Amino acid sequence: MAIRQLPVLDLTPRPPSTPRRAVSAPGSLGEFATDDLAMPAFHVWTLGCQMNQSDSEEMAGALLAAGCSEAPSMEAADLIVINSCAIRETAEAKIIGRQGQLARLKAANPALRVVLTGCGVRVENRDRLARRYPAVDLFLRPDEEPELVARLGLASPTAPGLLAPPRPAPAPFAGTLPSVDIPPAADALPAVRAGAVEEGRVARRSAIQAWLPIIYGCDKTCTYCIVPFSRGPERSRPFDDVLEEARALAAAGYREVTLLGQNVNSYGHDLPPEPRFAHVSRSREIGRQIDLEGRPDIAELLRAIDGIRTADGLPAVPRLRFITSHPWDLGDRLISAMAECPSVCEHLHLPVQSGSDVVLRRMGRQYSVASYLDLVDRLRAAVPGIALSTDVIVGFCGETDEQFRETLALLERVRFDTVFAAAFSPRPGTPAARLPDDVPPGEKRRRLNELLALQERIGWERNRAWVGRETEVLVDAAERGRSHDHGDEGASHAGPLAGPGPGEARLGGRNRENRLVHLVGSPDLVGRLVRVRVVHAGPYSLAGTLLDTADAPRAAGASGAADAPRAAVASGAADAPRSAGASGAADAPRAAVASGAAGAPRSAGAADAGDTTDPAGAATRQPWRCRSGRRS
Repeated sequence: MAIRQLPVLDLTPRPPSTPRRAVSAPGSLGEFATDDLAMPAFHVWTLGCQMNQSDSEEMAGALLAAGCSEAPSMEAADLIVINSCAIRETAEAKIIGRQGQLARLKAANPALRVVLTGCGVRVENRDRLARRYPAVDLFLRPDEEPELVARLGLASPTAPGLLAPPRPAPAPFAGTLPSVDIPPAADALPAVRAGAVEEGRVARRSAIQAWLPIIYGCDKTCTYCIVPFSRGPERSRPFDDVLEEARALAAAGYREVTLLGQNVNSYGHDLPPEPRFAHVSRSREIGRQIDLEGRPDIAELLRAIDGIRTADGLPAVPRLRFITSHPWDLGDRLISAMAECPSVCEHLHLPVQSGSDVVLRRMGRQYSVASYLDLVDRLRAAVPGIALSTDVIVGFCGETDEQFRETLALLERVRFDTVFAAAFSPRPGTPAARLPDDVPPGEKRRRLNELLALQERIGWERNRAWVGRETEVLVDAAERGRSHDHGDEGASHAGPLAGPGPGEARLGGRNRENRLVHLVGSPDLVGRLVRVRVVHAGPYSLAGTLLDTADAPRAAGASGAADAPRAAVASGAADAPRSAGASGAADAPRAAVASGAAGAPRSAGAADAGDTTDPAGAATRQPWRCRSGRRS
């Protein structure tokens, strides 16, 4: 009997040494079975924000569901997906710096294809990107990421080598349709997410902490930011879809869920009013005024997720966070929900960007320093002990030394726990790119270093106040040993703690205030909430001794710590966690970078792509093609 071949891929069978999941087809369908083909092994390199990390989980899940496998490094991959960030020039510089390596890998492995997506890709800049990134074969905007599998020619009515269930029609685009006549997906992103969750196509990198996107895009007016142009206007997911995903995460045993959005606290303003939300009455105190009456907001969502309880009445998700917030939509309803919901952590990231009203106007932020300080005072009155972090840009167009000093004064006044700071770099396509970039690079560096030195002192003082106190820590990693330590961060990594004894390891985790805490204990504590007494403080982290575990073992659906194989997604296990080395996150934690902590530890699974090489290489595979056969 003839075997039907896939028309869009030029692939060879897998080497005998590579196991493949066996799939049997009913006899009546045997003539439609495909050959056992070698699907590409992929590697995802993620730069930038938490939303990018969440998007990468969806893309990885779609590739796994299509039958691909995950490669541990760029060298071992046939497909490299780069999820880019355009907020800062340094992220783009990293990708440019990899072009030579990518070209060498493609010369050694003709099967290799490279995809660039994320905020660095927009409709109007594709031609320029093709010249700037010559090793890239396919460019996808963030709203086109659900089309990844189809655009690569990896989707068909029967997935390569497998039989797929019948697809209902018509249905919202879910990322596995043929690449011909693919509709724009920007407005369909909420439906795409719902489909990915329902079909188990989210390859979560942790079984402890989960990202939960609730709103896409940005409607704000910041003159320096490319996000509104790359991700489009704000589009909220339906309230019930978000709540259903939160229930599923709770049932799977996740200990911490972070609600995501470029402006996460703007959630719901674009959803239609509903009678069940008639009690939601609010308006913006600052920023552009819009109709918010009778629509769900993030406060309503926090209360609903906090209301998901276990049999003994405790929050089913012990920790709930949300990021990133904008001052426009931080009102009394949200502050009250933060104060009254036990699961909502005592931490808020609230970007200020500058301490000068003149600079804030030039940035298009549409609030004043006084209105920002009023929000800080109200937060601290409602949530005692809340930890605050922020973003700051130094050297923005026209910023004088006096205006920079106002920013330093703001840091002294607020005393943030963490500051993510960067020197301004004009982003092509933004309104600020048309303003004079008149602060010399050397002066930008000087101001940045002065600000970081100030924040290091403030952070250290705030951390020292924790010494002697008890705190609850969610242990999320057994840390790799280091052959040497330097400076305070090396000391704070271990602190005055004794080295691990038999059956112990150095552990790391965060408290509810989002401070990094190091301790020593059994690796079995990964994924558990524990009580810790803080005995040492550095500028960027704490160290403590274990007192006791604060909760029961994790649910059976999430056992096995955070490093279960990600391939389970492809076999129908919804939201299976990714392996430790497969996170695809190439960046060190932003806090370490932004605060100048050169020796700060990197998160588990965050090693740069390309650290290891597949000894077998990729020479056994024939080149495979994008369906179009050209750059898109």
